[in-house]
Amino acid sequence: MSKKTISISVEEKLKALYDLQCVDSEIDQLRIVRGELPVEIEDLEDEVARLETRLENFEDEKGILKTEQKAKKESIKNSEDLIDRYKKQLENIKNNREFTSLTKEVEFQELEIELSEKKITEIKAKILMKNEVISTDNEVLKEKKEDLEIKKSELHEITSETEKEEKDLIKKSKKSQKKIDNRLLSAYNRIRTSVRNGLALVSVDRDACGGCFN
Repeated sequence: MSKKTISISVEEKLKALYDLQCVDSEIDQLRIVRGELPVEIEDLEDEVARLETRLENFEDEKGILKTEQKAKKESIKNSEDLIDRYKKQLENIKNNREFTSLTKEVEFQELEIELSEKKITEIKAKILMKNEVISTDNEVLKEKKEDLEIKKSELHEITSETEKEEKDLIKKSKKSQKKIDNRLLSAYNRIRTSVRNGLALVSVDRDACGGCFN
């Protein structure tokens, strides 16, 4: 025994589509109330994450510089110890060859100290510069986080007022969609996403389109 095919008239299809459009338009209106807040929140979250990563990188670079600074200070101490030792040896020098050799060693270590001190000065300047950038970025980060919390609070206030209504409308939308065949529903969704006002199906009033009014 063959299954009976249920035929839906064009009028019924249009009625179902129009009901769906009305429900979806109500959902759109609720979401318009939120304005650009969700996008602004997302942008702020990205900015906060970027600043936090930037600050972490600066702190890591500072750590490397401080390690290098410590190594240079240790190098200076070693050179000073060697100079003291060579100078004591010079007091008991026996020939010109030893004198020349030890003198060169002292000069070399003095040059090493000079280079290390120069490097330490450069490192201090770099650390100072990074501290200034870190301080500025921390202030910006603080402001961004405060803005983020304010906007989240605003969005929560708006959504808490309309959340139940939106959920009910979404249920109605899904219920309406079940009455429409996949081909029509696909075309409807495609048109809705391609127009700014989200209107895929509109009425015609006095020979004018209810969507674009042409």
